[in-house]
Amino acid sequence: MKLSELYWHRITPLHILLWPLSLLFGLFMRIRKLCYWLDFFPTVKLPVPVIVVDSITTKDGGKTPLILWLVDMLQTRGLRPGIVTRGNLDNPGNPEAVTKNSDPTTVRGKALLMAQRFENICPVWVGGDPADVAQALLKASPECNVIICTTGLQHPRLERDFEIAVADFSESSFGNGLLLPAGPLRTSIRRLHNVDAVVINGSQKYHYDTREWAPTYFMKLVGETIYNLSKPDIRHPITILKNRKLYAIASYENSQWFFDQLLQTGLQSDLHTVAEDHRFVEQDFYDLHAEAVIMPEEDALQCQAFARDRIWALPVEAWISGELQALVLNQLRTKFADSDVLNELFACSANDSYAIKKKKIYWYATRLSDFSH
Repeated sequence: MKLSELYWHRITPLHILLWPLSLLFGLFMRIRKLCYWLDFFPTVKLPVPVIVVDSITTKDGGKTPLILWLVDMLQTRGLRPGIVTRGNLDNPGNPEAVTKNSDPTTVRGKALLMAQRFENICPVWVGGDPADVAQALLKASPECNVIICTTGLQHPRLERDFEIAVADFSESSFGNGLLLPAGPLRTSIRRLHNVDAVVINGSQKYHYDTREWAPTYFMKLVGETIYNLSKPDIRHPITILKNRKLYAIASYENSQWFFDQLLQTGLQSDLHTVAEDHRFVEQDFYDLHAEAVIMPEEDALQCQAFARDRIWALPVEAWISGELQALVLNQLRTKFADSDVLNELFACSANDSYAIKKKKIYWYATRLSDFSH
């Protein structure tokens, strides 16, 4: 556990000093939400349904694989989703479309991953204010009829129709249970009572009373195939690298799942972790004495301009309870009740849905076909 993680999971004299600031932060968040609820501040209501997928902590919680699954599922039903996310911290915040050729230094690895995965079939936009970004996306891509926002639980300006909170139970993601800056929480744990669904990533190692939470669903993250950056269209079982001298690199945010996955598949490699905001450059790979370098797909895509033949990317796949799919579709059925989209939404037969899926996200066609029916 790195130093910042130790900070989030402890209560020290420094935390006691910062605790009043946490109270002020929580008060500010409540007052801001109340002001929007009382219409002191105008909210933005989009002409299409909005699904918010977010974590209540500073950790991602595994929401990116969940979003990939969600987009895939909606597309198999004939819908045309668009993704709204945030850029790098040094991004000026103006709405910007992301493509597979976007500069990794200006957009986050997660946005780059989603743009590459859904090239030409699902627009991905980044920026500071989710409401402004969503409006820009719809203006540029008016065919989109669902917006998925990855940073919305703490942004009441954008009205939403469905909220999914992600909780990472593979480690104590709630830390010491305090709000920022004394703890990792961006909003109170009680926020999980008011969302539409809570997706739990990993098995529960710590005791949390979930009885008053919204309906909970479990998600498992797996990685069984890899591809070389020089030939991204060709997938191989991860075991193809078993007899090679490997070097594994991952940002800290992806490291735990990534290294566990390598151990489960029996790969032996030197392991190296970099900071979450690390910008990969060609010099990072000069002194690596290995036949191949394996990285999480999100990190590997930032290295497309160099070392392509040496780097292998490990995509992550989410396996999620089919009950969550039914819950989301039923909610959309209500939102589209007065729209022509309703006829299109559930018009696909099982075979049609599979065909659409195979065409759009071919590398998951086999593993995720069960979720498309």
